[in-house]
Amino acid sequence: MKNVSPSYLKHHFLIAMPHMADPNFAHTLTYIVEHTANGAMGLVVNRPQELSLADILEQLRPDIEPPALCEHVPIFIGGPVQTDRGFVLHPAGQIFQATAQLEGDLALSTSQDVLFAIADGVGPSKSLITLGYAGWEAGQLEAELADNAWLTCPYNADILFNTSSELRLEAAARHLGVDLNLLTSQAGHA
Repeated sequence: MKNVSPSYLKHHFLIAMPHMADPNFAHTLTYIVEHTANGAMGLVVNRPQELSLADILEQLRPDIEPPALCEHVPIFIGGPVQTDRGFVLHPAGQIFQATAQLEGDLALSTSQDVLFAIADGVGPSKSLITLGYAGWEAGQLEAELADNAWLTCPYNADILFNTSSELRLEAAARHLGVDLNLLTSQAGHA
């Protein structure tokens, strides 16, 4: 028997199926930052919260008035783990104190300097800021995939950076040729 290496979903989107019961992930689109035999880490990219970048900057540098444009930069709920920790997805090119180069000309920065750069107009041209992340233990994501909890979709920068957040889930499904409205919540019961 040939040894087949498992297929990991790093640099893919996870599309929550309509029957997803977990309130943390119902109707979400999640970008998978890392996926190995040890587990997976992702960022939900279509759930803006009440906070804006201006709110975050008031906490990080209270002595400096946040630029008005920061009121319109949404902060997304990246997932239920470490919800006080920030993650910024942006096109590769600029390096900050804590920047990891991801695949496909994408980078992830976790240091405050990226937020200050965005506020000061010298940051990445496009970015998506989340608080928190989604984490899966070894084998957990594979089990959820086997249970049809998720559809997988190749990463698409246009969906992440050029599509409004409320349309990202549908756009990723359309990218696969799937209409989520036609999928029943009774998956697997023919």
